[in-house]
Amino acid sequence: MKKILITVVVSVLAFSAKAQNDFDVLLAAGVDDAQRFANDYLAPGTNGLMHSMNANWFNSAEVKPLGGFEISIIGNASLIADENKTFTLNTADYNNVQFVSGPSSQLVASVLGENNPSIFVEVEYDDPIFGNQTQQIELPQGFGDQSANLLPTAFIQGAIGLSSGIELKARFVPKIEEEDVSLSMYGAGIQLEFTKWLPADKIWPVALSGLVSYTHLDGSYDLTESSGINGDNQRVENDTNTWLFQLVASTRLPVINFYGGIGYIKGTSDSDLLGDYRVTDGTFTSETITDPFSVSSEVAAVRGTIGTKLKLGFFRLNAEYHLSEYDAFSVGVNFGFR
Repeated sequence: MKKILITVVVSVLAFSAKAQNDFDVLLAAGVDDAQRFANDYLAPGTNGLMHSMNANWFNSAEVKPLGGFEISIIGNASLIADENKTFTLNTADYNNVQFVSGPSSQLVASVLGENNPSIFVEVEYDDPIFGNQTQQIELPQGFGDQSANLLPTAFIQGAIGLSSGIELKARFVPKIEEEDVSLSMYGAGIQLEFTKWLPADKIWPVALSGLVSYTHLDGSYDLTESSGINGDNQRVENDTNTWLFQLVASTRLPVINFYGGIGYIKGTSDSDLLGDYRVTDGTFTSETITDPFSVSSEVAAVRGTIGTKLKLGFFRLNAEYHLSEYDAFSVGVNFGFR
């Protein structure tokens, strides 16, 4: 699961590692074609990741009193629907790519799917000696069933209550370095309880609040060992930023409570393929391409949340489900005092 998370986070590596020499050929066919394919191929993964990393920012509409705190260990996962496992590749949108067989527009695997059977394309390039040449390659596979239809994230999160119905939150993932991959993630949020500002707030059967949060992710992958292309300082760098705006309602029972709300997620994920790549153009010549391209995906989606929390003294356990473009679920183990 950890390996899958890291790979999706710096998801261009999936394209370069799986494609290897095929990636070399796509670059030879033109940076524009390689960039177009990479953007469509990766977007379902990065978009699902942005939904996953925004789960479990709250487990109640009640904020903690002054000095109250909670420490949580949280595990999230977005669900991968069948439509996220493929995208439509229309060769009319490409300069030098054609399918070997079948129509000019076909469904092919995204980073979350797999081509079964394999799909082959013919790439055209211009050899300075022999003229117009073609080469047949297999399109990259995605994770397929290895992902178990989930995009996971995990956090350590803390929350502390201030006066006047205000609660501050922070979450982070300590920097992970595994072989050629590094990853770090952090976020911060503020929750305001509206019912705290009303007369006789203690007698209300439910609490109402609003939440605003920000999450940032940095990932990088050194392509030196996995790239099928000669070159220098080859790497992928990913920068993901998201915002969540949420309205929350919850019950005020002593042991078991229920909460829910409606929110809006907005985010952008940018991945840069950096370094020098010496691409072969035919048999005798080559071209060095520096920092070939960047790809980007965006989310802007409404989501609904339902959840429940069990409270036993300083120990709390919560679980929730989100309905959105990518459905997600989350569980949290919480320790605190209020």
